[in-house]
Amino acid sequence: MSLERVVTDKAPAAIGPYSQALRANGFVFVSGQIPLDPVSGQVVEGGFRAQARQALENVRQVLMASGAGLEGVVAVDVFVTDMGQFGAFNEVYEEFFSAHRPARAVVEVNGLPRGAMVEVKCVAALPSA
Repeated sequence: MSLERVVTDKAPAAIGPYSQALRANGFVFVSGQIPLDPVSGQVVEGGFRAQARQALENVRQVLMASGAGLEGVVAVDVFVTDMGQFGAFNEVYEEFFSAHRPARAVVEVNGLPRGAMVEVKCVAALPSA
């Protein structure tokens, strides 16, 4: 099995000892993306929806750098600090996944890095060569 690290400056750099994503055996495994602005490295302002949008945009950018795209996503895991934001998350999520409906889990957690309100990770299939 070969593992290839994915790195892009269009998404925030990893804030710990991990990769933005790894390519392996036809799949891309994207690490949890919090709503950091890739330029400033700070959590975006504007509330939950703005944070959800940025986290999903970060996922999109990592996928694009890997050679995959949102259309190849097979599973999404979402972590939120307030399950009361489930509906708001769904509205933002549909901006990224309208017709395509990957498998998904949303879990409420006690806290996330940098005080973020949402974190998103996923697995995507690479397009056939």
